[in-house]
Amino acid sequence: MEQIKHIQKKYGSLAILLALGAGLGLFVLGFKPVGKGLILGTIFSIVNFILMAESLPSRIGTTRKKATIFSFLWIIIRYGLLAVPIAISLKLSQFNLWGTVVGLFMIQMVILADGIISQVYFSTRKKNSTENLLWKN
Repeated sequence: MEQIKHIQKKYGSLAILLALGAGLGLFVLGFKPVGKGLILGTIFSIVNFILMAESLPSRIGTTRKKATIFSFLWIIIRYGLLAVPIAISLKLSQFNLWGTVVGLFMIQMVILADGIISQVYFSTRKKNSTENLLWKN
């Protein structure tokens, strides 16, 4: 459970920092509704990510039928949660719909970027260490 909390904190912190930075940049450039939508969507993305992780342990050790029902209910709750910022951005002109949608995918984008950066970093380090071995021999 501690490892899950660490992952939540890592990706949640990165996502909100990126959204706040991009949102501030968009504010400065005069795209306030897009920046507000991005931040709104990111907040709900982080809450959804936390709820998803919190629900995992409660499905372990139950019957298949109970786990299936519980999973279905959690999906409905999470999708309902994700519909809130979309409804807000459709209703209020101060939030841009497309900025909100991008924000809703911020956690996924951060996880994907982290995986790509780690892969490139480790493959480069592996290549450099192999080259160093060749030069030493």
